[in-house]
Amino acid sequence: MLAPVKLYLASSNPEKLAEFRALARSAATSASEVELALAPWFDSLPLFEEDAPTFAENALGKALHYSRGHNGFVFADDSGLVVPVLDGAPGVKSARYAGASATSAERNEKLLRELEGRRGPERAAYFVCVIALVERGRAVAIVSDRVDGMILETPRGDGGFGYDPVFYFSELGKSFAELSSEEKNKHSHRGKAFRRLLALTH
Repeated sequence: MLAPVKLYLASSNPEKLAEFRALARSAATSASEVELALAPWFDSLPLFEEDAPTFAENALGKALHYSRGHNGFVFADDSGLVVPVLDGAPGVKSARYAGASATSAERNEKLLRELEGRRGPERAAYFVCVIALVERGRAVAIVSDRVDGMILETPRGDGGFGYDPVFYFSELGKSFAELSSEEKNKHSHRGKAFRRLLALTH
């Protein structure tokens, strides 16, 4: 039996690692074939500034940055919410949409103000996630996926994080903040992108 492929996450956040491990478990055929761990050298390197204009550039840049001088596979992701009628905002600035120190509630409030008076298709939006996998300073794969929905007029649900309470997923008739963890792992942009990455590792 082949040993599991080990992937280092370019992060020092154990909650983010737990999320990816849950996504690996949800992809049943891949869960036993991949081992996920935080990059133990992450905090010894300068912080990578995610200031590129695209999700792919941010994900790849971060993965390359945190793989410097180390062997093995390193992966990093960048994700966010895109609202076409707002010229793609919040986009790559999703986490800083209402300012660097703003809370999720404040970001949602700003988004709802920007969409005030908009109806129907003008409230269309999608979450996108791009994941880059690198080895020894070389890009091995870049995968992406998205999930389409609408922006609600008021937040709904107590789960999730970020823009989940205002993102309505019509396929299940719920906001992302109303989904169970199993539902979100199955349908989320990050879940779908990560399953694409796992499919490439075996």
